[in-house]
Amino acid sequence: MAPKNTLLKTYLPPIIVILGVSGDLAKRKVLPALYHLLKDGLLPPQTLIIGTSRNDIKSDQIISDLELCIIGENKSCDPTVLKKFKSIFKVIKFDPNDTKSFFNLKQTLNNYETKHKTCFNRFFYLSVPPNVVQPIVKKLGIVNLNSKCSHDKANSFLLMEKPFGSDLDSAKALIKETARFFEEDQIYRIDHYLAKESAQNILTFRKNNPIFEDLWSNKYISKITISALEKLGIEQRVNFYEHTGALRDLIQSHLIQLLSLVTMKVPDNLDDSSLIHKHKLKLLKSVNEVSLFDIKNNLVAGQYKGYLQEVHNPNSKTETYIKIKLTINSKEWHNVPIYLETGKSLNVKQTEIKIYFISPNDTKQQNILSFRIQPNEGIDIVLNVKEPGLNPKIVPVNMDFSYKNNFIEPNHPDAYERVLIDAIRGDSSLFASSEDVLQSWRIIEPILKYWEKNDKNLKIYPKSAKLPIK
Repeated sequence: MAPKNTLLKTYLPPIIVILGVSGDLAKRKVLPALYHLLKDGLLPPQTLIIGTSRNDIKSDQIISDLELCIIGENKSCDPTVLKKFKSIFKVIKFDPNDTKSFFNLKQTLNNYETKHKTCFNRFFYLSVPPNVVQPIVKKLGIVNLNSKCSHDKANSFLLMEKPFGSDLDSAKALIKETARFFEEDQIYRIDHYLAKESAQNILTFRKNNPIFEDLWSNKYISKITISALEKLGIEQRVNFYEHTGALRDLIQSHLIQLLSLVTMKVPDNLDDSSLIHKHKLKLLKSVNEVSLFDIKNNLVAGQYKGYLQEVHNPNSKTETYIKIKLTINSKEWHNVPIYLETGKSLNVKQTEIKIYFISPNDTKQQNILSFRIQPNEGIDIVLNVKEPGLNPKIVPVNMDFSYKNNFIEPNHPDAYERVLIDAIRGDSSLFASSEDVLQSWRIIEPILKYWEKNDKNLKIYPKSAKLPIK
């Protein structure tokens, strides 16, 4: 099972600690991603995976759940890989409220390193509810699990899932508290949307197709829309969603991050993660806070019928749909409206970015460039041509690129596979920095403040509703 990427041999072997291994995220996403990385030979030799659980659960049970998950997704499971996975995986009982559990974890890691006579990079994947993140980070620091190995270059890292706070003040407090124990370069804040192949391709597409990049400004672009629409409702996420809502769940994090990729200056070197972060931050700082005018006139918030019964709260004002307008204070993007839209229980599943180019002579025909993030990942553009025949009628036609149709084996990794392997490689390009997070909260903070004092004026829409929500 030799690594496909021989560069992995140059990386220090990792110990990946999944805190909350029996939770839904770990079972559905993190463990299957590690299985596929192992199957593809992309985990360095001597990798160890440790799962922690409050319950006295056996590794065999976790492996059985993993096998069912893989079979459900891929219709098959390689017994040889599963056997190998079992050999590098162990589960330990762990109480995040008990400091003794952290000392026991530390001893487990030390014993493994002693056995192999080397230091390992330690990755603590926080697959836990938001309310226990900061106590865990603090205890990791207290028992010195945040420090570098004393006789090697190995280090300890946090992999943190959103939400990163619930508003600007809480995000500042979370970042400040985390910084007491971990340096910024030790923290990987995960945005799995940025790890999708089609999202990664945005900067590459812009850099390597100058016919578009030269048109990338308000001189040629009239508006941009970024949407993440889902057919499903909140499913099993009642507690999370009731305290989060669509604005916090997707707009503040994923969609603003996608906005930055579309509108930031393209770095000269896409292999330089620090340069990418520099240009992204500069762009985010130039995005205007949502204005009171736009809150009152261009913001639409809705809730699907049946939501109140699902959350057992007849007075819930949580939005399951929202559309907002943003603007950018820069020479390149002045007067270009950018609409971010997300919703659940709609008639379509689609995450997409659309670039609308200015119509010639104020006609209705527009060139529209689309980045399809999911499903059917790809890029298409609407062009205008003369319809065949004697009639000089202009009609729109699509030029379409899709991964599944253009590559015989579109073997691009799952977003969580990419997240994990980039962390192991030390590539922070796809992760949000603390400053990114704060800027994202700053942008939508006026909406949260307005909602504290005013009714959301939710539009109630039926399940499987068609857009627009009015």
